Order: sequence, then structure tokens, then C-alpha cells
Amino acid sequence: MTDRPANILRSLRDHILGQARETVHVMRHKGLGQIQFWLVALLIGIVAGAATGLFRMGINLVETLVYGTDDMGLVSYAVFLPWYWILMVPIIGGLIVGIILQRFTPDGRARSVAQVIKGAALSGGRVEGRAGLASAFASMITLSMGGSAGREGPVVHLGAVISSKVSNWINADAITGRNLMGCAAAAAVSASFNAPIAGTLFALEVVLRHYAVQAFAPIVIASVAGSIVSRLMFGDLVEFTLPQMSLQFYSELPAFLILGLICGLVAVAMMKAVFLAEDIGDSIQDRLRIPAWLRPAIAGAGLGMIAIAFPHIIGVGYETTWNALNGNITFWAAVIFVATKVLAVAVTFAGRMGGGIFSPSLMVGALTGIAFGWVALGIFPSFESYATLYALAGMAAVAAAVLGAPISTSLLTFEMTGDWQTGLAILVAVSTSSALASRLVHKSFFLTQLERFGVHMAAGPQAYLLATFSIKGLMRDVEAETGTAEIMIAQDLSVDVNATLEEAMPLFTKSDTGFIPVVAADDMTLLGFLYEVDALRAFNQALVETAREEHS
Repeated sequence: MTDRPANILRSLRDHILGQARETVHVMRHKGLGQIQFWLVALLIGIVAGAATGLFRMGINLVETLVYGTDDMGLVSYAVFLPWYWILMVPIIGGLIVGIILQRFTPDGRARSVAQVIKGAALSGGRVEGRAGLASAFASMITLSMGGSAGREGPVVHLGAVISSKVSNWINADAITGRNLMGCAAAAAVSASFNAPIAGTLFALEVVLRHYAVQAFAPIVIASVAGSIVSRLMFGDLVEFTLPQMSLQFYSELPAFLILGLICGLVAVAMMKAVFLAEDIGDSIQDRLRIPAWLRPAIAGAGLGMIAIAFPHIIGVGYETTWNALNGNITFWAAVIFVATKVLAVAVTFAGRMGGGIFSPSLMVGALTGIAFGWVALGIFPSFESYATLYALAGMAAVAAAVLGAPISTSLLTFEMTGDWQTGLAILVAVSTSSALASRLVHKSFFLTQLERFGVHMAAGPQAYLLATFSIKGLMRDVEAETGTAEIMIAQDLSVDVNATLEEAMPLFTKSDTGFIPVVAADDMTLLGFLYEVDALRAFNQALVETAREEHS
């Protein structure tokens, strides 16, 4: 009699474990059902949200150890620190970052949002695991030891590392992998800013770059989960608190239109400064043969020298952003702070120190807006709005132009400040800045980064899908065309067997034969033929699948 309850419990335990093993087997080998998929999305949201919270806590911990305070009080506290300490901390941080990236990444570069976008489009929703974890740790050191960047890019990639591991574990197909990556990105942004709506739209607008209905529900679930985790860790607070502002600003809408244009130009200047600094850094490194691991430390020295006079450039910059949003910065101080912050961000990226661009764009935008606001209210004292409203609109406008994400950035601004009644002014500024900036760069900072690496995401699927097809998988072995092939090879109308359709398609317009010889790169040996009809058939099928996913 005494063994009966124990036997019942053992039987129940064995039954539950058996069902769990069966569920895992089905998930890994037969795919996810809808309920299972939502459950996985929830778990990814929780884990990505927790990882984001731990990343943020790590920055605060290290920052407090080396500077004596976290980011929200860093500028006020740094003025009392010895100048040599301000100089040495980013140099030491740069040395640590350089060693980490040299050891754990193949190219010595930190990963961020651009690699997540690429992974979603070209790698079935997967990113590098080892390099991604190393990049997150390196970025944490950068942000807490004098680097001038943001924390959102690293946590989005860290979330993508988590979703990639899950996708590999359950053998997810490309569509499922992309959706899970969107879940992780949404949770990371949501947890970073306590903004579940913006996190959802960021994943759709920036990472997946479509608004498919089938992706919406799981991404919302993950985003809300990430936000809840963040609130449990840090409290249910908005990121910035604002003073009460007058809402009688309809006559001022032309001013916000002009502000949007100015913010678009500032955003473009910031992006181009980063890319120019990277090119200069590459040139100096090649010319002087500087070891890759030393490059972040040299950039750290430059940041330290700037920070001695302008400590506001250190770290994420939320204290300065808060001061701008509350009207505590004068016109000339705002102008100088914008210039020095842009310079510091460019130096950070040129040094390959890691970090994101989101938070710097918020700071630069708020400073641009408050400077414009003081001018506008000085010229037209009859305007009833506060200068802080221009700071809020400027913050959204620059960030939206840099990210190429006007919808999610607008909502992020509302959620970060808790002010939903200034939407008209913000939307006017965001729309004009985004429209202008997108014509002067490749849509956004991230897509321009990819374009510089030869990944043509900005033009849409018709441009980047060609790079997903290997010539080796499409070529035929047709001996009858050998004579013509020799002539074409001599005329440089052949393609390497390891190339993709991206290199092959332009050759079809130069030849009227309907095929291209496929050769070995080392000795130009003829290996087979790529026929135009096969290339077009494969490309058309990929476009159909992409359209089906985006409209599902």
C-alpha cells in the first residue's frame, strides 16, 4: 500500500518526460506548430530580455568601478576626475577590446545590427555565435570604459545569437529562423528602452524589412516578454522624464518641417563622418602596419583626449540627452556638443571598438533640436511651445534618419518619454528627415554599412537574392558547347565556379549564346556551363518565395 503513491508519481513523471521528449523530437524533425512557435517566441523573448538586462547591468557595474558612477551621472562626476584618468581609461578599454576581437573574430570587427539584417536576409535567420558573443563583451567594455557609442546594436546582435542557437537546435527553416530572429531583436530593443511597441516595429521595419502577418504575433509576444523582464529588473519607468509642454503648436508646424530637414542633414553628416573615419583608419593601419589588436587602443587615446575637455562624449550619453530634453543646455553648448559627439562616435567606429549608433543618434538629435528650438523661439517669441519640444522632435528625427526606421523610432520616442500628445510635431520632423537622408545614403546607416561590404540590401530582394545562388549548384556539363566556350573564355565571358549569380547575370547581357562557361579560377579550366534559363528559373523561384513570405 505504501508503494502505490510512489508508483503513481513515478508513472506520472515518466509520462511527462516521455511527452516532453516526443515534443522536442517533433519540433526538431517535423517543424513547429503555431502554438509551439509562439511558446518558443515567448522563451526567446524572456532570454533575450534577460541578456539585454545583464548587458546593461554589466555596463553600469564596470562604469561605476572605473569612473565612480553610471551613465546618468557620468558627465557631472567626470569633471572631478584627474585628467590622466579620463585619458587612460579608454586606452586600457581599447586594449582589452582589441585583444578580444583579435582572438575571437575572424576579421577583428565587432558585430552589430547590420550583420543581423544580413543574417535574416541571406543566412536563414542565423548569425555567428562565437564572434557575436565576443562582440557583445567587447562592446560592453567599450561602452563602460570611455567609448562613444550605443548599447542597442550589441544587444540586438546578442539576441540574434540566441535565436540562431535555437533555430539550429530545432532545425528551423529559413522563414522560421528569420521570424525567431525578429523575436529576439524585438525583445532586445523592448528590454533596452522599456518600449514593447517600438521593439515590435523595429524588428519588422529594420530586421525583417516586411510586415508579414504570420510574423507579427510571435514578435509581439517576444517584445512584450522582453519588456516585462526589463521592468522586473529595472522598474516600470520611462527612460526620460520631460517637463509639461504647451500643445498649441499648430502654427509652428512649418518650423518642425525645417527642423526635420536640418536633422536629415545632421544625420547624413554623422553617418558620412563615421564612414570617412573608418576609411582613414584603414588607410593609416595599412600604411603604418599597425596590428589590428592595437587599433582600438589608439582610438581610445583619441577619445580620452577629447573627453578631457568634453566628458559628455563618454559612454551612451543619456545624461546629456536628458539635459537637452529638459532645456538645460544653451544654444552654443548644444552646437559644440553635437560636433564633438559626432567626432567621438566617428573615432569609436574608426577604431573598431564596437557599440551601436542608436543612442548617439538620439543624443545628437536632442542637441540639434534644442539648438534649433532656442533659435526658433528667439526669432518668433509668439510661439507657444517650449524649446524642449524641438529637442524631442529632433531626437526622433535624427535617429529615424540614421536607422532608416521612421515608424518604430517615432513610437520609441513616445514610449521612452511617456509623452504621446506631441505626435504631430514629431511625425512632421521624422518624415522630412527620413525622406531627405534616405536619398543621400543607402536608405540607412546599417544598409550603407552592408553596401560598403558589397551586400546590396538597400535595393531590395531583386538585388541581394542573386548572391544566395552558387554557380556550382546551377551549372551543367555539356560537351557540345566546348568550342564556343574556348572563344568566350578568351573574351573574358566566363565565370568562376565559386562565384554567385550576382557576378554571372551581367555577363548574359554581353553574350547572345544563352550560356556562360564555368571555369576554375586558378587555371581557367572549363568545368561546365551556366545557362541563362536555369539562372532565371532559380532567381524567379526565389522572388516568388520572398513575396509569399512577405505577404503571408
